[in-house]
Order: sequence, then structure tokens, then C-alpha cells
Amino acid sequence: MTTPNETTAPSAAFLPDYLSRTYAWAYLNPRTMPWLDRMPVVSAILWGNAGRLMRWAVDRFAPGESVLQAACVYGALSPMLARRVGVGGRLDVRDVAPIQIANVRRKLAGMPQARAEVFDLETPLDGRYDGVCCFFLLHEVPEPERRRIVANLLAAVKPGGRAVFVDYHRPRRGHLLAPVMAVVFRWLEPFAESLLDVPLESLASEARDFDWHKETRFGGLYQLVVATRR
Repeated sequence: MTTPNETTAPSAAFLPDYLSRTYAWAYLNPRTMPWLDRMPVVSAILWGNAGRLMRWAVDRFAPGESVLQAACVYGALSPMLARRVGVGGRLDVRDVAPIQIANVRRKLAGMPQARAEVFDLETPLDGRYDGVCCFFLLHEVPEPERRRIVANLLAAVKPGGRAVFVDYHRPRRGHLLAPVMAVVFRWLEPFAESLLDVPLESLASEARDFDWHKETRFGGLYQLVVATRR
């Protein structure tokens, strides 16, 4: 018998090649992880917008709901979501990297409504949720894997529920940070460019069962997309 915070799938420790090759320094290194997992650092990476973007996502959920967080996120997002759903709700955090799950469990200690589990989101999920939160994950995933992840997240949404995606977007023409972000994407985020101009509803056939709403912020650099299952 397992406790709510234990890993239940032995095969879930498999790490995708793109993660090990591209993002080991950021997500798999125990030396850099404590430094990166600080709100001031996260806010600097997002040009001072981390708190606003997290609240932008969290406000789309309600107390008492069951919510899936797709992949661990540095900073305060997971505790914010856990407090949002409250003790009458449930927050499940799924991530393929055991080191990330161990870290988020530490942040969620004392919140019985939250649990974290090692799980590859390219695999169909075994539950249905009132809401799914996908925060800055899709730009870090190659296009084929991105499509499988979006399909699985949409399939996990209950009728009347919603999937909330916050990620990068193509900034408006003349945006002062556009040249800087082009360099960042080229050197640190090699899969991001393939996401910037793509409507998220085009990524999965399951999208036809949802109503889609999109907003952008900070001169178009960030997008929030809400997909509500009919």
C-alpha cells in the first residue's frame, strides 16, 4: 500500500532524451535547482512577471476543485494552486523527473490536499480533473511530444472542466525584448520557436470538444489559453 505522495509507477523514472540533453542543467542538477527555485530568480527570468503570470493561471481554478498540474514549476505556483483548491479540493502534480517531484513535495509539505507523483505526461493519464494547469511546459518540449502531452491533458478534463495553458507567445512587432528573447530561445530554449505562432487548439484532435479562449500579456510575449470542455 502506498501513501498519497509515493511514486506508484516504477517505469515513471524514465527520462526523455530531450530533457536529459537540453535541460539537465536546469531541472536535473541538484546544485542549480535550489538556486533556480527562488521566486526572485523565476521573476527575473520572466522579466518581473512571474507572480502576475502565476496568479493569471491560478485564478482560473476554484476552491474544492480537483486540479492537475502538468510538470513541476519553479517558484510558488504549486503552493498557490494547493491553497486555491483548499482542503476540500485536490492538487495532483505530475512530472517525469524524480528530482523535481522530491523538490515539489518539500514545498507542499503540510498541505494534505496536494500530492506529487513521478509520471510521464506523454502517457495517457489515469484520472479526470475539474481543471488542468500547464504552466510554461509546452515551449520546452519538441513538437511531437508536445502534441501527445496536449492530447493527454485535454483527455483528462471532465465535462465542464478546463485546461489552462500559460506559455510564451510571439511578441508584437517592435517589442523591445523581441531581439533578446530570440537569442534566449536560440541558445537555451530550442523548442520554443515552434510554439510561438501555433494556435494550441491545432495541436490535438481532442481540441474539437472544447471551447477555446486566448489572451496575451506583456506586449504579446506571454499567452494564456483556456480550453473548456463542452
